[in-house]
Amino acid sequence: MTKVIVLHGPNLNLLGRREPFLYDDVTLVDINEELRRLGREVGVDVHCRQSNHEGQLIDWIQTARSDGFHGLLINPGGLGYTSLILYEALLAADLAVVEVHLDNLYERDTDPRYSSTAKAAKGVIMGFGPDSYLLGLRALSKLL
Repeated sequence: MTKVIVLHGPNLNLLGRREPFLYDDVTLVDINEELRRLGREVGVDVHCRQSNHEGQLIDWIQTARSDGFHGLLINPGGLGYTSLILYEALLAADLAVVEVHLDNLYERDTDPRYSSTAKAAKGVIMGFGPDSYLLGLRALSKLL
């Protein structure tokens, strides 16, 4: 079966408590359960991980191929704006990559946000709350 790794970046472990006016009360556990359910439906084995540490995310990206993963769905959180190292790891991973964000980066702040990691992805889905992950997994499964 095709294996996909889902990586959640910094502060996403706080979903359900963090800024409910933006993110509602959905938790990361809820999102992971929905991703695994959808994975079974579209024929991919979904493995979810979260870290607040850039180095841990990079380690998981660098070992994903040798761990048998075929694709990567990532919400880099704030690291998407700042981490060229994460971008380089995604480029080197030799995996199909889709980036997701819960909110629309261009709508949230007065100055548009720019995701440097998005340049390493086949596509980016944002602005649909938790459904961004589900849409991203559907897109990724079609790439594989």
